Amino acid sequence: MAHSHAHSHRAPRDGDVEIGGRVRVVLLGFLALAALLTVVGVIALWPGHGPVDRARAEAPYAAPGVTTPNAEVLSVGPACPAGGSRTKAPKGCDMVEVKILDGAGKGQQASVRVPTEVTTSGIGRGDHLELLRQPAQDGQPVTYAYSTVRRAMPLLWLALVFVVIVLLVAGRRGAMAVVGLVISAATLYWFLFPALLSGKPGLAVACVSASAIMFVVLYSTHGVSLRTSTALAGTLVGIGLTALVGTVVIGSAHLTGIADETGGTLSTFAGSSLSFQGLLACSMVLAGLGVLNDVTITQASSVWELRAAAPGSSRREVFTGAMRIGRDHIASTIYTIVFAYAGSALVLLMLLYIYDRPILDLASTESLAEEVARTFTSAIGLVLAVPVTTAIAALIAGPRAVADHPDDSDLTRR
Repeated sequence: MAHSHAHSHRAPRDGDVEIGGRVRVVLLGFLALAALLTVVGVIALWPGHGPVDRARAEAPYAAPGVTTPNAEVLSVGPACPAGGSRTKAPKGCDMVEVKILDGAGKGQQASVRVPTEVTTSGIGRGDHLELLRQPAQDGQPVTYAYSTVRRAMPLLWLALVFVVIVLLVAGRRGAMAVVGLVISAATLYWFLFPALLSGKPGLAVACVSASAIMFVVLYSTHGVSLRTSTALAGTLVGIGLTALVGTVVIGSAHLTGIADETGGTLSTFAGSSLSFQGLLACSMVLAGLGVLNDVTITQASSVWELRAAAPGSSRREVFTGAMRIGRDHIASTIYTIVFAYAGSALVLLMLLYIYDRPILDLASTESLAEEVARTFTSAIGLVLAVPVTTAIAALIAGPRAVADHPDDSDLTRR
């Protein structure tokens, strides 16, 4: 009999390995139940418009009558000395001449003072600012004040560059990943945020949102297969473990969820309907979701690759081999989580460093304690999801009988 020695370099599919029938039924049953609970959760937790509308009405961006026109920078004065007295500063420091581009004052020119950090950031002629326009009242003329720098165009270009690079490098899967990212953002905006403002339980909202996002993202990006289903099951278990650990940590550490003035401002507008401890628990679940998805997909793929390469190996051997990969991935991913949080909280960490207090005392402050709790909670869920996903995959991808004298066709048959 002639044997073909052609090698296939594509990733193994479900048909390349022997699928355990009984375990497959259990896996699909678990995912069906999870999908049903997710749908029921979305329906039960769907936000009402009343609390959201009231919160928005009580939290206007500007006072009544104040508008936010766009203005083009014509010239920028020198920066004032940091922390110095303005009486000794250069004339016109931190003053910006602008031309109003829209609204009631369109075409007018005005001088506005900006923070020193804005002047030193490099703004110049042609840049755009958002101003606060106070209309004339009680004999006082119209006044303009600085609000923020218009950054929409640079950020839009950055997003476009990101999408183009992802499409060029990752192709169709990259495109589906971008679609998944858009769906995730829509889920947060249209469901999670208003549900929290409506007083729904934060932990339940987080778990339902995370589950819905993962169902859509994993299947749309990686395709409908038992391998993807295995990764999804591991991800859902990881979400549940993260939620459980987060609940215990918040209660035992007496975290309030209000770490800075932003939380205080939100508390003022949202009122008693928003639970900040629930909000903190929600953030813990969402914080590690992307990395959790990454490690579960990697572990499921590792098991499938090992099984395709060694069809006769026992489940224990495949599990052990995949866990060696998983341990390396855990180590690198923990660094990823820790440094991601360190980067986002760098200003806070620098301020605490200046205080020169014992590290354990600093860790007790609400702001740092929340970051520490969020980091370790996400990491615990992530680490535990690795053996769970690997075990499920090893059970699903069972051993297959191998011929006495296998050749390339035995190892690559489809």
